[in-house]
Amino acid sequence: MTKVSKQPLGAANNPLALLRIETVAALVGLGHTTIYRKIKAGEFPEPIRMGARCTRWRAGEVTAWLSEKGETQ
Repeated sequence: MTKVSKQPLGAANNPLALLRIETVAALVGLGHTTIYRKIKAGEFPEPIRMGARCTRWRAGEVTAWLSEKGETQ
């Protein structure tokens, strides 16, 4: 079995970095299900589909979403 290492939260400092769902959830403070529900509602950045079981988010889009939420609340 292949061991998958966790992605450091510091990866979000590179706007072109591709973030895993676990990293995105930790950054925004939402669960996986809530993130996907917000995507479906058009309220969260769309992920990049890299394969049948591989989805990533651009760090710049996630951090921009966070900044926008901070400004509107």
